Amino acid sequence: MKPGFWIAQRFSFARKRFRIINIISAISLAGIIIGVSTLLVVMSVLNGFQKLARDLFITIDSPVQFVPLDGRTIKVSDSLLQALRALEGVESAEPFAEGEAIMSSQDKSELVVVKGLSDAAHRRLMRQTHAVRPFFTHETIAVGELLAYRTNLYPFKSVRIFSPELISLGLESLSQPYLIPALRIPETTISSLFSLQKVFDDRYVLTSDRFAQNILLLGKGEYSGIDIRVQEGESGDIVTSHLREWLTRSPLKTTCKVRTLEEKYSNIFAVMKLEKWISFSILMLIILVAALSLTGALAMTAIDKQRELFYLRCLGLEKPQFMSIFIIQGGITGLAGTAAGTIIAWSVCKLQELYGFVELPSKSAFIVHSYPISMQAGDFIVVGVTAILLCFAVSLYPARKAALIATSRSLDLKSN
Repeated sequence: MKPGFWIAQRFSFARKRFRIINIISAISLAGIIIGVSTLLVVMSVLNGFQKLARDLFITIDSPVQFVPLDGRTIKVSDSLLQALRALEGVESAEPFAEGEAIMSSQDKSELVVVKGLSDAAHRRLMRQTHAVRPFFTHETIAVGELLAYRTNLYPFKSVRIFSPELISLGLESLSQPYLIPALRIPETTISSLFSLQKVFDDRYVLTSDRFAQNILLLGKGEYSGIDIRVQEGESGDIVTSHLREWLTRSPLKTTCKVRTLEEKYSNIFAVMKLEKWISFSILMLIILVAALSLTGALAMTAIDKQRELFYLRCLGLEKPQFMSIFIIQGGITGLAGTAAGTIIAWSVCKLQELYGFVELPSKSAFIVHSYPISMQAGDFIVVGVTAILLCFAVSLYPARKAALIATSRSLDLKSN
């Protein structure tokens, strides 16, 4: 064991002449433990809410989508679907038709987003939401609850739904009569109301892919994109990179692109990430205050150990070695506090994840009863490394002062 580490260990745990030094050291250690554990728990809860939001999004959307680079449609063939399904990590690849439409009833008209699902995608949605009955049939629609409440809609009510492009076609038909057959406004019935996620509940209308093609004036084989779902246990990032590599070798690279869920809803996920790292910055102040109190404890230790420092200088220790003693002492405190805080945070998060003992204030206002948890190794590493580095950084000033005290001439006179 190196002398610097051994001496720092002795200075950390040996009894001081002044009890206040022990108290300040204990406060510093407790502050680091509380700061690290609180920060990790808060970040895990925010991760849990982000994961919950993502899980709600992928009830209708998929983690990865194959969409047109320009324009609003792509030609989807069976060979393209088979090629995508054959890629490693891909569970399914289903085409969808999605776009804005105007839904009109006797009471109100509303601009909505229509999404047409294939039969396989519809069955998956039923399994995922534990629905007993289909959301829609081939010629009917399902409407989000918030949208239905706002527009006074209910099951079995008849509505008209059409693409805004139909209006421009109507104007063109005044001079081009051959366009008149295309002006038929689809009329349908509401099969059911759904409640999945606020974004969908507020604007979305679900139907079959063929009926959506009819509403959005898409031709045969034309779709808005392909929903690609990842096999369970596979990394979404790795599958996305495989898709992008495949696309670069494909002739479709000039007309199509791969889009992730985070890219499609970039504003929502960007706000969540910003909230997380703002919380990190604010709660890191607790650790910083605790680390700064460590500065006082180390400085007072240097004053308390003047005689020992003189003896060490007589044994041949130089200024850099004296500095290393107090830097290591600060690092030991930071490492011990970070390790204890990490263990406490992991234990609290695991108990919450398993048993959900901390419940949300209002169970009826949320789809989950307790705070969601998602622990990420990256967060634990970032918080731990930052806390330890802070402790090393604040130890530099008292280490320098301790080295000056140890090598000062006045210490020789006092010892004599």
